[in-house]
Amino acid sequence: MGCAGGGASLNGGKGRSMDMQAAADRADEILGAALDEIKPAVQWAHGPTSHSGCDVSRMRVVMTIVSPDRRGSFLGIVDRHWRDSGYRIKAVNKDREFPAIYAQTEDGFGVSLSFGGEGQAFFEADSPCVDKSDVAESTTPPNGPAYEGVYPLPRPNVRSPFWSAGAP
Repeated sequence: MGCAGGGASLNGGKGRSMDMQAAADRADEILGAALDEIKPAVQWAHGPTSHSGCDVSRMRVVMTIVSPDRRGSFLGIVDRHWRDSGYRIKAVNKDREFPAIYAQTEDGFGVSLSFGGEGQAFFEADSPCVDKSDVAESTTPPNGPAYEGVYPLPRPNVRSPFWSAGAP
């Protein structure tokens, strides 16, 4: 998204202007809500936070192995949640090994769920252009190891009787 036109506002232009920290907090909220919908729950860790210019990006990396046989169900849960939340689905990649879904929230955040190697899922939320400010790391605790100072994060290493079914 371009950064012309100043900072984003909450509530579609009504209310206060959003700065980068508020955008990071909103991204955490978006990512947390999507992960809360996944049952049985998967283990996840924080991916990198990035910010440059006038936008912020937060990531959650799923540490639970999601087998190729379960990826469609995993994406379906998130797709339904995003649609029910009023998000606009922008694109869907139906590749069996590396599927992905891309959407946009009503307040202009880009969100995605994509699969990488070994069944690792990545959730990402990117803000629209917002007012510049400092950005703290997320205060949302992961539901597994934090992997603080570890980059890149390890490949998925948690087996689930459901999500990992059929995975080697």
